[in-house]
Amino acid sequence: MNNVYDVVVVGGGHAGTEACLASARCGSNTLLVTQKFNTIGQMSCNPSIGGIGKGHLTKEVDALGGVMARAADAAGIHFRTLNKKKGPAVWATRSQADRDLYKAFIQKQVTEQQNLKVFEGEVIDILVKNNSVHEIELDGGERIKSKNVILTAGTFLSGMIHIGNKSFSAGRIDEKASNKLANKMKDLNLMMGRLKTGTPPRLNGDTINYKDLIEQPGDNPRPVFSFIGNSKDQPDQIKCYIARTNEITHDYIKKALSNSPLFNGVITGKGPRYCPSIEDKVTRFSEKLSHQIFLEPEGLNTNLVYPNGISTSLSETDQEIFIRTIHGLENVEIKKYGYAIEYDFFDPRGLTTYLENKKLSGLFMAGQINGTTGYEEAASQGIVAGINAALKSQGKEMWAPSRQDSYIGVMVDDLITQGTPEPYRMFTSRAEHRLFLREDNADQRLTAIGWKLGSVTKKRFDIYNKKQDLIKKELSRLKNTKVFENKKSVLASDLLRRPNASYESLFPLISNYKFADFKTGESCAIELKYEGYIAKQNLEVKRNKKDEGMTLPTKINYNSIKALSTEARENLSLARPQNLRQASRVPGVTPAAISILKVQIKALKNNQKKMA
Repeated sequence: MNNVYDVVVVGGGHAGTEACLASARCGSNTLLVTQKFNTIGQMSCNPSIGGIGKGHLTKEVDALGGVMARAADAAGIHFRTLNKKKGPAVWATRSQADRDLYKAFIQKQVTEQQNLKVFEGEVIDILVKNNSVHEIELDGGERIKSKNVILTAGTFLSGMIHIGNKSFSAGRIDEKASNKLANKMKDLNLMMGRLKTGTPPRLNGDTINYKDLIEQPGDNPRPVFSFIGNSKDQPDQIKCYIARTNEITHDYIKKALSNSPLFNGVITGKGPRYCPSIEDKVTRFSEKLSHQIFLEPEGLNTNLVYPNGISTSLSETDQEIFIRTIHGLENVEIKKYGYAIEYDFFDPRGLTTYLENKKLSGLFMAGQINGTTGYEEAASQGIVAGINAALKSQGKEMWAPSRQDSYIGVMVDDLITQGTPEPYRMFTSRAEHRLFLREDNADQRLTAIGWKLGSVTKKRFDIYNKKQDLIKKELSRLKNTKVFENKKSVLASDLLRRPNASYESLFPLISNYKFADFKTGESCAIELKYEGYIAKQNLEVKRNKKDEGMTLPTKINYNSIKALSTEARENLSLARPQNLRQASRVPGVTPAAISILKVQIKALKNNQKKMA
C-alpha cells in the first residue's frame, strides 16, 4: 500500500463502495479503508433494493455509472414494480436480493476496478491543517496522506446496540464501533447529533407455516434495474409471503414496553418515521388492529427469512413471545434477534452541494452519517461524493446535482437546507418536478452528465447513445404515421398521448409497420404522454430561475437582518444557503423573507460598488 492517494474513502458500505468506484472511474488514485474486506457491500438490514422513490435513486446511480442497479439485477430473486395503478412517473422498481450474491457482485467490482486499492484497517483520526484535510491515521499507527477524504462510516460512529435491557457498543451486530474516530471527530467541533434505526429478528423459514399466508409472487415479465441489464441474467426467482400482526400481538407488545429501550428512556436518538419499529406502530397507530409483515427470503441457499415490518428493540424473550402470536409463525424459530442501534451523525446543513464540509476543505461525507436511512440514499450520496472528491483532486470544477434533473439533487438539496431532525428517506412526493424525474428516463437525464464528469465509461456511453438514437427515430416515425380508429385518421403519436394507450395498442391498428423493440416502444409511449406537461414545467423552471439563481454572499450576517423572523435568522445561519432557491427551502423562510433577502443582496452589491 502506498501512503499517498488522491482520494481516501473510509467505510465499505453502500455509500463507500459507490464513492470509491466513482472516484476511481473518474481517474483518481483511490484507497478504500474498511475494517473487513468480506463485509464490503453487505446488506446489514433488509436484503432489498428499490421501492417508492428509492427505485428512482437506484436508476439514477446506474445512469451515472454506479454499481447498485447491476448488483440488484445479478442478485435479485424477487422483482416487482410498485405503483403500477398510477402513472409511469411514480412507477417504482423493487427487488429482493440474495445477500451473498449481492455482496459477491460488489466485491468483484471493487477488486477489478482500476485506480482502486483496498486496505483492511480502522481509521482512528482524520488530521486537519489550516482547515484542510491532509492525512488519516490508522489504528496500527500508519498514516496515509490525502487531501480528499470521504467519510462513509454508516452507523459505526459511537454505535450502540440495544436489545431489551442489554446495551453494548457495536457498529452493527458482531462488528465493533468506530469509537476512536467518533471521539476525534467531536474535537473538530462540527455539528453532530444522535439518530436511531433498527432491524427485525431473522426467522428460520423451515419453521414457518405458509399454508394460510398470502402468497406474493414476483412480476412476470420481470423488471430490470440497470439500463444495461437483462432479465435473462437474473438468478432463479422465489415467492414472498404476507403475514399480519393481531390484537393479541399488540396487547403483548404494549405490556412489554417498559422493557423497550425506545420507551423507557435508554434510547435518545430519533428513529425513522417512515420505517417505525413494531413498538412504535402499536402505540402511534393504536386504532389499527393489525399490521402487514412481508416475509422475504434472504437468499437461494439459506433458510433465513426477513420479516419486513416488525423491527424491534424488545428483549429476546419478548421477541420470542410476540412473534409466535402471529398466524403462520406459531412455531417459528428465531435465528437472530432484532435490535435497535444508536449512532452519531453530522448535521448535513454543514455540507455544500458537493457534499464537502463547509468548514474543512477536502472532507466529504456520504450515507447515514448525513442523517439518511436506506441503502439507496447512501449509494446516491456516495456517487456524488466520489465524483466530486475525484474532480477536486484533479483541480476540476465540482458537480452539484440539481432538483430539476434528479432525485439525487432533491435529496442533497433537502439535506443541506433543511437538515434531518429524523432519518431522511426519499419519496416521490419530495420532488416538485416528478413528472420529469421518472425511472425510465434517468439515463436521459444523467448519463451524458456522468460521461462528461468521467464516471460513465465509453462502453456504457455508447450503449446509451445507441438507445437514444433508436428512441429518436421511433418518435419521428410515430409523429409521421397515421392510424385509423373508428374510421377516423389520427397520428400514432397523438393516440399514444391518451392516458390508457400503450405502444402495444398500436399493433392491431397499423399494418405493414415494422415496430420497435418493447423497451424502445415503451420509452416512446411514456415520453409522448408527458411531453406537454414537461413543456409547461420547463417554462415554469425558466421563469423562476432568474430569482432563484441570485447568489447569497458567503459572509452575510443573517442575525443582523432584524426584518427576518427569529426562526428564519437561526436556520439561515445554520444552513448558509448558496442562493435564493436553497434559501427558500430552509424551514421558517417564507416568501416575504425571500423578498427581504433580495433587498439585502442588492444593498450589499451597491455597497461593494461604492467601495470599489
